[in-house]
Amino acid sequence: MKLNTIHHIAIIVSDYEKSRDFYVNKLGFEVIRENYRPDRNDYKLDLKLGNSELEIFSGNGNPPRPSYPEACGLRHLAFKVENMDETVKELQSLGIEVEDIRRDTFTDKRMTFFHDPDGLPLELHE
Repeated sequence: MKLNTIHHIAIIVSDYEKSRDFYVNKLGFEVIRENYRPDRNDYKLDLKLGNSELEIFSGNGNPPRPSYPEACGLRHLAFKVENMDETVKELQSLGIEVEDIRRDTFTDKRMTFFHDPDGLPLELHE
């Protein structure tokens, strides 16, 4: 078997408009396509960042994400950045709370976390 790369990651969100604004207008994802699915009464938003794609599905009555203790499944999404300090300042200027910067104990690279509107942890990693 030869898997080439991850094609996309999909997440379900509780507030479609809030999440669309967060990922597109604040984090800078590019909209590939946006579709309303009448059979499911929801939206599917396909986004692109570099060579990666993120699918966002609007939720209807989905339970909230368990946080602590962490449940099995997707733990977080991580974004590689060139300048940690600049990126953190930009997120904070958009009203996004960011944890203190720390070092990855295995790579010794700087890292930190922030969260999307549904509490999904998002990591910045140099």
